[in-house]
Amino acid sequence: MTGADYLLPLRTKLRSMRTESFGADPAGARMERIRRSPHFVDGAFQNPVGARIRPSGSTVEFAKTYFQKEQRALRTPNGGVPVHPTTLADLAAPPVSGLRLTWMGHSSVLAEIDGRRILFDPVWGDRCSPFPFAGPKRLHPTPLSLAALGPVDVVVISHDHYDHLDLPTIRALAGTDTVFAVPLGVGAHLERWGVPAARMHELDWNETATVAGISLTATPARHFCGRGLRNGQHTLWASWVVAGPEHRIYHSGDTGYFPGFRDIGAEHGPFDATMIQIGAYSEYWPDIHMTPAEGMRAHLDLQGGRPHGVLLPIHWGTFNLAPHAWAEPGEWTKDAGEEADQPVAFPRPGEPFEPAGILPVEPWWRALSPVLARLSGEQTGSGRGPAPAARGDLDLAGER
Repeated sequence: MTGADYLLPLRTKLRSMRTESFGADPAGARMERIRRSPHFVDGAFQNPVGARIRPSGSTVEFAKTYFQKEQRALRTPNGGVPVHPTTLADLAAPPVSGLRLTWMGHSSVLAEIDGRRILFDPVWGDRCSPFPFAGPKRLHPTPLSLAALGPVDVVVISHDHYDHLDLPTIRALAGTDTVFAVPLGVGAHLERWGVPAARMHELDWNETATVAGISLTATPARHFCGRGLRNGQHTLWASWVVAGPEHRIYHSGDTGYFPGFRDIGAEHGPFDATMIQIGAYSEYWPDIHMTPAEGMRAHLDLQGGRPHGVLLPIHWGTFNLAPHAWAEPGEWTKDAGEEADQPVAFPRPGEPFEPAGILPVEPWWRALSPVLARLSGEQTGSGRGPAPAARGDLDLAGER
């Protein structure tokens, strides 16, 4: 290190040490466009309604809960997660109804809609982390390789957290002809990883791109962004509406519950299927992820306040990202669906289904989990107990 190196600002030094997996910060014309966004206020993207993005409560109390031996045992399956064995063969024929969904695990879903193939939040990496040796590790293998998946028309990214935007996966897809649809600012990461700007549609909320006759609209979500412990909220997060000539679907990305679901439904719905985040929630971060009960409420809001279409639960079962039991999101979503008389699909990872056909409804997770108590009363409506008393922020929000 030379003497001049000591004169460099600390921020510049830290940026120079960042590995490629951290991505890139928006700059130049991209940053100018971000500054013109009506959702970028006081130097940061803002949520549609107020949201606390850093966990509240005592770090000590959280650690006691998170590392308690009995609780840790509940957060992982007690056997191998049953991955669907014939995914490749099942995808060989086109969907009879024109719409087929295949949950690949976590928030990754292949949607075959009106003759086109849309891949949401593809994460094929072994860990959702900037490091190959640390961070949440996959609890089940991917149902098939990216190469075996075949051509994809559009890859849709909801936001830039590691469990939704995965460097090795994007690198592999960058070598294909697929087009990418991403929220504003996220294109900086993709360009660094080899995706040409000409193959990207980078959208602000309520902007639409059309690819091969399919419209893709970035819609609001209540979450946050960033691939480091500290970030400037310079990349947007989004949910997505995808509409073809005959069908329309919705992917929530990561979001807390907010009244905007009704607005999205009124403008773009109703939907043949919704893919709704129902895992990795906690009373320590109630504003940025939904519980199963809130996910069901969001689905009904999107459908005009009544049961309609099919709900596919996502963001659960693949990575251990929260204190709740591994099987809890599936079990409580099943309860919520029965109470609302709303059809819910529970495929094993890699199991294709058509929302207009016979749905996979077997609670397959029960063979891998102890019996979980059914929620009742006030808990059923919220999915949470009372929020913990605030004793300073827990600095754990990183890449949730």
